[in-house]
Amino acid sequence: MIFGVSYQEAALLAGGLIAAGAITGVLAGLFGVGGGMFIVPALYEVFRLLGVDESVRTHLCVGTSLAVIIPTSLRSYQAHLKRGAPDREVLRLWAAPVVIGVVAGAGLAAIVSGGVLKLVFAIVLLASGVKMLAGRDDWKISADLPKPPLMRVYGGAIGVLSTLIGIGGGSLSNLLLTLYDVPIHRAVATSSGLGVLISIPAVIGYALIGLPHLGMLPPGSLGYVSLIGFALCAPTSMALAPAGAALAHRFSRRTLERVFGVYQVVIALRFILAV
Repeated sequence: MIFGVSYQEAALLAGGLIAAGAITGVLAGLFGVGGGMFIVPALYEVFRLLGVDESVRTHLCVGTSLAVIIPTSLRSYQAHLKRGAPDREVLRLWAAPVVIGVVAGAGLAAIVSGGVLKLVFAIVLLASGVKMLAGRDDWKISADLPKPPLMRVYGGAIGVLSTLIGIGGGSLSNLLLTLYDVPIHRAVATSSGLGVLISIPAVIGYALIGLPHLGMLPPGSLGYVSLIGFALCAPTSMALAPAGAALAHRFSRRTLERVFGVYQVVIALRFILAV
């Protein structure tokens, strides 16, 4: 027995987490997203079988997912950087506002309804997916990115929303950048760097707010971050992020838009059904 489950069950759970990490790595490189929507459900099932109290289970899933996003986003960003694809000026403008937004998001998490947040995000994601699938180049806010003050506001908003719902922010930033006529390959590459800006301070926050609940958390937890879950998911996620980045640059612009559009619509419907 390991933590109350049989060795066979433990092996199956470990295999599921390793597979979830692999999927996350490919998605991170291919779409510039963190892949938390795949890690969180896998972690939730593992922690349920381990008997983790429901009152802290989701927090532990989100915190651990964000921890996996850190090395995955770093690997993805490095792979895109070698190809000269990320817009480092955008990332520079977003750096401070995103961190401030993450802090604000952590504070708001206790007072905002999770169901409402899921629905709002699903609508945004669905709109982005429809836009990508439609392939309408005239669906633009502007042909150029806005001035720095508005860009910083966008960065703060992405930081808040991403922290509240436990994602790396890639879906939101891809939508925003493409509405300002940024090519999809450059938007995806830039979004991979955004995951790093969001996940590091968010993980610190989840670790700190989980410290008072250590008695309810499984062994190997640092606040709301499971070091065991991280150790199982992170290696395959990191290993496959460059492969996803390579695939992104092999697809044509229209093909990448279609694949990303389908991905977003599927995840949006999943959010709506979970509300």
